[in-house]
Amino acid sequence: MARIPSRSTDQRKRLEQIAQALQRSMPAAKVELDHRSPWELLIATILSAQCTDQRVNQVTPVLFRRYKTPAELAKAKLSDVEQIIRSTGFYKSKAQNIVACSLAVTERFGQQVPATMDELVTLPGVGRKTANVLLGNAFGQPAIVVDTHVKRVSKRLGLTKSDDPEQIEQDLQELLPPAQWTGVSQRLLLHGRYTCLARRPQCVRCAIYDYCSAKEKIAR
Repeated sequence: MARIPSRSTDQRKRLEQIAQALQRSMPAAKVELDHRSPWELLIATILSAQCTDQRVNQVTPVLFRRYKTPAELAKAKLSDVEQIIRSTGFYKSKAQNIVACSLAVTERFGQQVPATMDELVTLPGVGRKTANVLLGNAFGQPAIVVDTHVKRVSKRLGLTKSDDPEQIEQDLQELLPPAQWTGVSQRLLLHGRYTCLARRPQCVRCAIYDYCSAKEKIAR
């Protein structure tokens, strides 16, 4: 990943204050996809594309009761998988991805989900966002997840000017110590999901209202 210019001390201090305020409002913030293993989190995250976590959480118990291991899902009939995950949307491509991903995990990694970015992004259906979800939440490694919510909140707070997820990831990395990457990005994600909404931000109950100068900001 290319190096970027050093960001200002004032900007780092501001994000530290934002992070502290979000931690007070969401002390136990964590990924909202139900899972019992890295493999289940991997499959759930692939299914969550263009779908709510709540919907995925309704589907995965059925999926994992039928296919208990990567090896079992790797051998599944696509039509059977499609039927189970249909309500998550884009079910045909998702079924292909989770079956192919399970096959790769089985054949190349002995049914153990790999724990490095370089290996994770070689799996079908896995990009940097999904890989960072795994690294941060399944393997305890510093990782910044940049989804549509993190992108929106980061831009509104002036933490980045970019629309590119990888550049936003780099910008946030530059402003935060690695130990805070996972927790802060998860709180930015949840803040965007439930408070800093795309069309009607809920400024009246925003925990970081005082640090925001976005044009969408609504006076209290």
